[in-house]
Amino acid sequence: MTLPSPGARSPRAHPPGTRGRVPRTAAAAGLALGLGLVPLSLLPAPPAYAAPTPNPTQPTQGAQPTQGAQPTQGAQPSQGAQGQNGQQQNGQQQGAQQGAQQGNQQAQQGAQQPTQQGGQPAGEANPQATLVDQEDQRILQIRSVLTAILQIGGAATAQWKQPQIFGSSHGKTLVLPNVGQPYTIADLAKYGGKYFKRLPDGSFLLGIPVYVSDGASLSLKNPDGPLVLRMGSMPGAFASIVSFGGEINIEGTEKNPVQITSWDPRTNKPDTETADGRAYLRAVGGEFHSKHAKFSHLGFWSGRTGGIAMTGTDRPQSQYKRKTKDQRHDAKEKRLEENQNRGGGGGPGDLEIQEPGGTATHVPANDLVTGSIDNTTITGNAFGLFVSGSNQSQITNNRIENSLVDGLVMHRFAKNANIANTTVIGSGGDGFVLARATEKIRVTNSTAERNGHNGFTVNGAALAEGPSASGESLQTFGGSSISNSVAKNNGHYGVELLGGHKLSVQNSKVIGGDMGIVVRENATEVQISGNELTEQVRQGISVRDGVADASLAGNTIVGARTGIYLRDSSGRLTGNVIKDAMAHGITFVGDSDGSEVRNNTLQGRGTSAVSTSRSSGDITEDDNNTDGWTDTASLWMKARRYLTPMNLIWAGVFLMVLFSMLRARNGGMRIGRTGVHPYSLQQPMEKRQVWSLPRRPAGPAPAGAAGGPRGVPAGAAPVGMPAGQPIGQPVAGRHAAAPAGGAAPVPQPIPTAAGRRGGPGTGPRHAGPGVPVAGGPQPVGPVPPAAPSAGRPRGPQHAAPNGSTTTGPRPVPPPATPPHPTPRGGVPQPERR
Repeated sequence: MTLPSPGARSPRAHPPGTRGRVPRTAAAAGLALGLGLVPLSLLPAPPAYAAPTPNPTQPTQGAQPTQGAQPTQGAQPSQGAQGQNGQQQNGQQQGAQQGAQQGNQQAQQGAQQPTQQGGQPAGEANPQATLVDQEDQRILQIRSVLTAILQIGGAATAQWKQPQIFGSSHGKTLVLPNVGQPYTIADLAKYGGKYFKRLPDGSFLLGIPVYVSDGASLSLKNPDGPLVLRMGSMPGAFASIVSFGGEINIEGTEKNPVQITSWDPRTNKPDTETADGRAYLRAVGGEFHSKHAKFSHLGFWSGRTGGIAMTGTDRPQSQYKRKTKDQRHDAKEKRLEENQNRGGGGGPGDLEIQEPGGTATHVPANDLVTGSIDNTTITGNAFGLFVSGSNQSQITNNRIENSLVDGLVMHRFAKNANIANTTVIGSGGDGFVLARATEKIRVTNSTAERNGHNGFTVNGAALAEGPSASGESLQTFGGSSISNSVAKNNGHYGVELLGGHKLSVQNSKVIGGDMGIVVRENATEVQISGNELTEQVRQGISVRDGVADASLAGNTIVGARTGIYLRDSSGRLTGNVIKDAMAHGITFVGDSDGSEVRNNTLQGRGTSAVSTSRSSGDITEDDNNTDGWTDTASLWMKARRYLTPMNLIWAGVFLMVLFSMLRARNGGMRIGRTGVHPYSLQQPMEKRQVWSLPRRPAGPAPAGAAGGPRGVPAGAAPVGMPAGQPIGQPVAGRHAAAPAGGAAPVPQPIPTAAGRRGGPGTGPRHAGPGVPVAGGPQPVGPVPPAAPSAGRPRGPQHAAPNGSTTTGPRPVPPPATPPHPTPRGGVPQPERR
């Protein structure tokens, strides 16, 4: 793969404002034809098509490629090489010219394609995805051919174990097999030939992809001074450094860090266009180490080609494949025995099942990538740093700026990583991403600032929600934490936790953003404690969408519209301080059963300090300090707060009881009246007064005797009544004393109920003994009173019935205390004589 000439693409072919580039598929096809790339079936033979080595006697005239992709001056092949390959070079020149013409035609067509939403050309997505696929195919083809050759043995294998340039259907690659010692910059210049040049400013230009095979090591350092490596990147042709099971070490000094960037020789500037591919570095398995280095403007489209990528592999290393069957069997038995003794581990070919289990969580132990990134600056990459399938990676003291997508991404099956003192600024997407299937990753003392989306995103959700073609586990991931970190002025949220279990955000600061910390998607046992959140637009902490058993303790939230918001989730809110809230201090919405709000301090202005009017379930509130809260709710809002259906029902019940209490038995109001015993006026029969009624006269009353009894002259007393006694009034009965003068009173009958009511008992037939019937002679003189009846108690007389008054003693008022109830056996009866 050489760098095409500037004439292969003219900027004038594209309308102003468009960024059309020559599609790499077309340019690569032309370059492959022009440079004589052959099918893989010819690879076992000696590489007659290998690029010639440069002539050291001719100086290098820059890095500008010539027309038709011919070698540059100073990179002319030697005389021997020209004699052997003269005819082939002529065919290469013609093929390169044809390929460049085809690339220009397709580029002109692509420039006229419509654009998608967001301003990205509609034709850029598919070409970039195709380039990623071509890179994967190129790497796999080289690995497969190299493995097959090394297993043949003999002289042919020895020849192919030397560093050389391989050709494939997707371009040329400089392959560095394991030779027992690390490769250096000098080796790249030695074996790279015309594709690796030193520029006048002392930097190096790499114009071919480099493949570091299993067990090999590439060390990029320059003890004599600063090392600057510029990786060629043009439309349809870009360099890369990929290790597959090998090791890459990039090490500079604090004063002279190693600098690696993409480079466009036509403009003598880094390549900022990703639509046609861009140079990148990647470690597939093995190890990757970088210390005191600067990377800039690398990568495109995917994570594994995004700039700097550390990715594991699910394929056993070729070193294991080269063992015989007996050797593999013996090694497996030994390995299994060691695993059983120490209770874990694994090796090539073993399934390392971890929690959570599932077919997707196993990666052969020796094929996990590991490494360290320390004191490194990454600027302008597609993905600043991409890590997957790794174990115990150390990422410390780094700065990642202006990534096109995300800053630092920990992807599938990255575990036990430590990220410390790392700053991500200005990414187009998230600053830090801990994607699904990552576990036990610790982020400490790190900063995410001015990123387009979230500052930190931690996703612990399961890889599947039900049966899937790959049979993924339904268990969630967790154990990751963010502590002592800062999220400042990010475009969406400061920190977002999605699903998973036992995720935590502790002792961190979140400044600005739409929301501070957001927890959602059925996360469990999340711990958010000791954080400081300021200047959020809507909510300081939001817990929603099925989160269970969340713990929010000791957080300080200042200036958010709502301090803490829970929706369809449960949690324990303890010891939080909320200041300057403008709507609610704490809000519950939906099912929040089992939540607790204790010992929180709420200050601000709004309709309520703790709003539970839109929630359901049992919410415990205890010892919250709301002295600094100003309630701005209107009267109608306050009424609505309490006018719930259940409250209305209970209010109706209480009002009914109260109304019944205020009602009297006779229909009157009992307000202001003292209570009266219901039986205070009732007395036993033996204590009641005996009433005597006057005897009616027998004859008709004479004319003019109005108001008196019939037969009694006006003004005269009736027979048998003492003089002066009012007519029609009862006299003393049997209990009364005899009148003065010694005259015996006439016995009077004892009134009965019928007689008192004017019934038949009051007629002449019922007169007592000694009382003449009507029509008979009437005795003259006073009528002696009847003898008192034996056994009748004496007592005062009550008011006579029928509105009459008595002439005897006045009735005795009822006793102050109600009489004792009558015994069940009754009162003793008077003795009968």
